[in-house]
Amino acid sequence: MTDLLDLLQCPRCQAAPLAQAGETFACTACAAQFPRVEDIPWLFAEPGAAASEWRLRLEFLLQHLGAEAARMRAELDKPHLKPLTRTRLKLLAAAYQDQARRLQALLAPLVREVHTARETHLALRTRLPQSQGLAAYYANIHRDWAWGAEENAASCAEVEAALGERPPGRTLILGAGAGRLAYDIHLRCAPRVTVAADINPLLLLVARKVLAGEKLALYEFPIAPRSAEAHAVLRTLSAERPVGERFHLVFADALHAPFAAEAFDTVITPWFIDIIAEDFARFAPRVNRWLRPGGRWVNFGSLAFAQADAAACYSLEEVEELVSDAGFALGHRREASLPYMRSPASRHARVESVVTFAADKVRQVAAPPAFEALPEWITLGTEPVPLTPAFQATALSTRIHGFIMSLIDGRRSLRDMAAIMVEQRLMTAEDAETALRGFFIKMYEDSRRRMDY
Repeated sequence: MTDLLDLLQCPRCQAAPLAQAGETFACTACAAQFPRVEDIPWLFAEPGAAASEWRLRLEFLLQHLGAEAARMRAELDKPHLKPLTRTRLKLLAAAYQDQARRLQALLAPLVREVHTARETHLALRTRLPQSQGLAAYYANIHRDWAWGAEENAASCAEVEAALGERPPGRTLILGAGAGRLAYDIHLRCAPRVTVAADINPLLLLVARKVLAGEKLALYEFPIAPRSAEAHAVLRTLSAERPVGERFHLVFADALHAPFAAEAFDTVITPWFIDIIAEDFARFAPRVNRWLRPGGRWVNFGSLAFAQADAAACYSLEEVEELVSDAGFALGHRREASLPYMRSPASRHARVESVVTFAADKVRQVAAPPAFEALPEWITLGTEPVPLTPAFQATALSTRIHGFIMSLIDGRRSLRDMAAIMVEQRLMTAEDAETALRGFFIKMYEDSRRRMDY
């Protein structure tokens, strides 16, 4: 653990190294303490708030699986079901129920009390992104440790080519997920130290067990199953051999990272820069800060930016320009078409066009300010709430939707409600029925849509 401590700093104050204090880590300046979960350092800026958020998402996921099992059992009561359909529904009901049990056992360490968060507004500033549900990248677990070598070998080869002949040294892999790429790079390229960091406890807890040489069984639920039995496949997740020494898993948020300045020789960001909440123009200087002079940044994956601001949804040419602005000299660059998410149990598969680049740090740049997940008018509560056009539109639609919902009493028809809307002068007679029909179509379809957690 000593080689890891040399690479860390406090994710809360961003000003001092961490020291090991028994089973926890402690900041040598602000005295903040950070626990370990299944021996993995839990290095979130607000460890208690992060644990609470993940526990809530686990509860939602377990409720969802229980509801799906109940839905399958309820559908078994439908008359005239074919035998194959009945068999499939029974399989799914049992699999959802068993999956909930397995996930609950796997994530039991997350349920333990961590440390209570500090002031609420600090926790809000570092809150986890809503897009990162526990099951957001669940299929990747099976891709990494159950489907075979094709995709993993292709990805590793791209990163190896970008690394070149130079030893990777102290290596950080951000967004390591369930750990397969980090594992392959560690075994094939022999870094001095490998740190595999991710925000998702499900992914890293799977990685911990598999990389320690354990076998873990979880269900895969393919998108387009090849057979009735393939709707729920109990996979055994395993690695060829344990990962060995000088390899560390770390729970961390890259936007409030627990890594010291100039700690690493190599930073690898696989399938990462286009999904984080921060504008890439501000994230690239963070990578610069973690690298020693002459260190190398290797990026691998898609460039499917999905920021709210169109200006931050960058093209490859803009990414290259921003990388240069952040103190790097671009070298290796390659675009390749690779197999992507090809489950042997599913007819759904695709070829993904990925970009790999390597950039060497040639100059130091100013570190960007701390990332805040929410604006101060929310976190502090002392500034006026801005009256944005989006808020105004939402307020109006919410009032109308609330009124419509109040009309649902089990007796009124859609046309009855339309007449009331006209009487209240909320809509014209020409528009009321059409608008209400559209509203109820959306409500009906949303109620039948399956949710992912």
